[in-house]
Amino acid sequence: MKKNIVLLLLLLVTLLAFSAVQAETPTLNVLTYSSFAVSEEIIAAFEAENQVKVQFIEGGDTPSIVNRAILTKDAPIADVIVGINDGLLSRALEYEILDPYLSPLLVDIPAEYQLDPNFGALPFDYGNVCLNYDTAYFSENSLEVPASLADLTDPKYKGLLVVENPTSSAPGQAFFLTTVAEYGEDGFAAYWNELLKNDVLIDNDWSTAYYTSFTAGGGDGPRPMVVSYDTSPAAVPFYAEEPMEEAPTASILADGMCYHSVEFVGILKGSKNRALAEKFVDAMLDVSWQEDLPGQMFVFPVNEKAVLPEIFAKFAIPAQNPVSLESTLVEENYEKWLQIWNDEVLINY
Repeated sequence: MKKNIVLLLLLLVTLLAFSAVQAETPTLNVLTYSSFAVSEEIIAAFEAENQVKVQFIEGGDTPSIVNRAILTKDAPIADVIVGINDGLLSRALEYEILDPYLSPLLVDIPAEYQLDPNFGALPFDYGNVCLNYDTAYFSENSLEVPASLADLTDPKYKGLLVVENPTSSAPGQAFFLTTVAEYGEDGFAAYWNELLKNDVLIDNDWSTAYYTSFTAGGGDGPRPMVVSYDTSPAAVPFYAEEPMEEAPTASILADGMCYHSVEFVGILKGSKNRALAEKFVDAMLDVSWQEDLPGQMFVFPVNEKAVLPEIFAKFAIPAQNPVSLESTLVEENYEKWLQIWNDEVLINY
């Protein structure tokens, strides 16, 4: 009887000790977009090293998470935000949702990616939004690959293109800005209406466009061209069980057809876990996480010490002359441009 009581007491003490440890383990909340990915091993190592639980809060696409952070700035729902892009950087800075942090890892990141002089938004990856095409479809149909935005309005490409809605998708926003850069504020709507005449499909998000509407995206879609990234052609070879000599997709890298994008991580003002948030930012910018990025999110690392996987070096060919617009110009005019798009383009869709 006494032995059972002793065992019960020991069990109770163990449970109480475990509960105390659990109660003392802080949670670091990270707001990010739904397609954000990182290896479980990376997160597990960070949690173990810092005695913290990382909780990712998925907030939809990039515009959605920025808007959510702005709307909750007086009572932030997270400590860190991951995924602000250069197109929305000025908006994030205007609403002052970020706390400056001069990470020591910035010494390994080229200045060209460090767009926030106050270090509220720190770059963690970059890439170029480009059209991807199904190489087999174009070969079997003896179809030339478009070499300009204007080519996409040619009747021979009618019904072949799927893009994403710029109001709900980061790559959709990038393609939209590419058309603004090419045709200007007075001409981009007319161009889009030419795309509509050529039966362009507008999906709400990248996942639907790539995995459902695209012919080579893993599904059985009807469209052999999609707005995606210059890294996307490396995806199938990367996951293939056997080595591949050629990828089933390729990017259209012609001048003026890709949009350069940088993504940022930042500490949200009002974070109750400032020290842990700093460590999380440092981890994202360090080599191990940076080398994990290509295989998880198919983006390029910004840390110069990070080494790309061999398959990326072979199949993910970066655009040499991508388009970009100044963040301040985009912030000052983006809502107006979107209103024009809604009033003169979407109404005809």
